[in-house]
Amino acid sequence: MNIHADPRVSRIRAASRKLVRELGFMQKTLAGTEYSASAIHAIIEIGERGKMSARDLCNTLLLEKSTVSRLLRMLVERGIVEELRSDTDARSKDLRLTAEGNRVLGGISRWAETRVAAALATLDGSQKDCVVDGLELYSSALLAGRSNSGQSIDGAVTEVKAGYRPGIVGWIAQMHGSYYARERGFGVMFESIVARGVAEFGPRIENPANEIWYVEEGGELRGTIAIDGEDLGDNRGHLRWFFLDPRLRGRGLGKELMRRAMEHCDAQGFAETHLWTLKGLDTARALYEAFGFELAEEYSGDQWGMEVIEQKFVRKRPE
Repeated sequence: MNIHADPRVSRIRAASRKLVRELGFMQKTLAGTEYSASAIHAIIEIGERGKMSARDLCNTLLLEKSTVSRLLRMLVERGIVEELRSDTDARSKDLRLTAEGNRVLGGISRWAETRVAAALATLDGSQKDCVVDGLELYSSALLAGRSNSGQSIDGAVTEVKAGYRPGIVGWIAQMHGSYYARERGFGVMFESIVARGVAEFGPRIENPANEIWYVEEGGELRGTIAIDGEDLGDNRGHLRWFFLDPRLRGRGLGKELMRRAMEHCDAQGFAETHLWTLKGLDTARALYEAFGFELAEEYSGDQWGMEVIEQKFVRKRPE
């Protein structure tokens, strides 16, 4: 029964039910394993991040603490996950996959990629792009709808703050490394370059020309952006390490980070602000252009360990 005036709602609901059934979420186990859907998602998230806290896992899976606690107990008992003392908080533990856990994750990834590739093989190029764009947009819209309705797992407060905070250097390197390994296939060279750059910038944050902002939710880092007013010289600002946890996208936080960064650039009187990015990051490009950046150069490069198309954007100081 359709009780909503917009006919698209019933079509989306029907497609969502079909998607859930086709991917096996109605079964007791998933992805050709002996594990439930929630366990599979836990294994994937822990594996992709390298290590994470139980609290982060709760927020990612949108599950109550008691549910995640039981889930983790089972995964630890089966030798899939191990608990380690946190590097940043002696009161908490980090979660990490064991060798067996990584083996299971490999099987899950092969199963999932085979299913997705088989489905995409039935579509032409434009249809494939439509599926990717549609799923990304709809998942972001679901998150935004939940956020706007006030739904939250633990009532965590989300804030944008400026300046150094403990752990931010390592967090930037870890999140860039994990995300771009997954999305672009980058490896240790990319993560190492990011880590060196952030480590070099860290001691210079106190210079008034430089600044870093971060998103904090429930005391945890969720996003960053930085302006380096020194490294390019010639009165130019350099926008660096703009990253937002995918779970927080669609809430206007990326726009707020950009707004604060550009206000800083204008207050410092930079004649231009430059940024370098990769071709194909269309959502980010739209945001850059909304703040006055224009594409200045496009070229092929391999400094990240593999051949990619890089783009340079430039924003001139508003008159």
